[in-house]
Amino acid sequence: MFTNGMILAIAGIVSFALAAVLGKVLIPWLHKLKFGQTILEDGPTWHQKKQGTPTMGGILFIAGFLVAALVGVVLMITLVPDVFGTPFEKVRFWGGIGLALGCGLIGFVDDYIKVVKKRNLGLTAIQKILLQLLVSTAYAVIMYVYGKGGFYIPFFGYVEWGIWYIPFAVFVIIAMTNATNLTDGVDGLCGFTGFIAALALLLISGIGALLSQSILAVSLAGGLAGFLVWNFHPAQVFMGDTGSLFIGGALTALAFGVGQPFLLIPIGILYIAENLSVILQVAYFKITHGKRLFKMSPLHHHFELCGWSENRIVLTFAGVTLLGCLAAIALVLFT
Repeated sequence: MFTNGMILAIAGIVSFALAAVLGKVLIPWLHKLKFGQTILEDGPTWHQKKQGTPTMGGILFIAGFLVAALVGVVLMITLVPDVFGTPFEKVRFWGGIGLALGCGLIGFVDDYIKVVKKRNLGLTAIQKILLQLLVSTAYAVIMYVYGKGGFYIPFFGYVEWGIWYIPFAVFVIIAMTNATNLTDGVDGLCGFTGFIAALALLLISGIGALLSQSILAVSLAGGLAGFLVWNFHPAQVFMGDTGSLFIGGALTALAFGVGQPFLLIPIGILYIAENLSVILQVAYFKITHGKRLFKMSPLHHHFELCGWSENRIVLTFAGVTLLGCLAAIALVLFT
């Protein structure tokens, strides 16, 4: 007889194996199609040697995630009839997949315009934000209608937000997806920190006995691990906006899925720091009429210009993410 743990292990292995093996096929195909990354001139100069590295590699872990989540939930439904527990948990499961795929689709369109239409900046800022508003609002409304707009806040307990749940969720989704997008600038960084965050949310969903969310979390973690086979320095493929926006959407969906979106603060502390570094850099530049607070933003580029290697940045930032995730788990256990 399969146990819940065994089913989760199967989902994780399926996701890892599919993402890793698919790289053998997808990366040469992307090379053949000349779907190479265009390195912008405003980044570190030595990044120019990465010019032409295939992008849209997020397809690898998206495929692994989707197949594994479906395999996992079919096994759970077959062997654990009450896997969803409540109708709302079913909404959280399918809604989470929908949000992640919706964000990934926006990223795919952005990447497609860059590499096929040869427009370096892809979607305009207005186009991207409008699409993000559409996807995030649809998710927020569905969650509000079925969940009545409440979630747990550490130290305060369960709080009903009412209609304010919708704008709050929209803000968090857009902020998180754009933050993960900014973090994708060093080989393995966004994938590895996303992997750690997914593992933390897997533990948190397990503590809450939310099997459907555990399936999503382990499928995401497995897919990212498989992708990292090809993405650690020197990267053979980049995830592109396809992958980074998907990661942001998936992590946000998991946080709302376990009913604790405020845990994204410690879990996503690295993403928040990357986002803030850009905001502070722009503000300081304007206030001081041309001076810079950091050598370059986002934050990982600052450390690159300080002489840190890409691997050192990834390991250090992953360590910060791990500490944030441990803090989040402590909040769940002790508040």
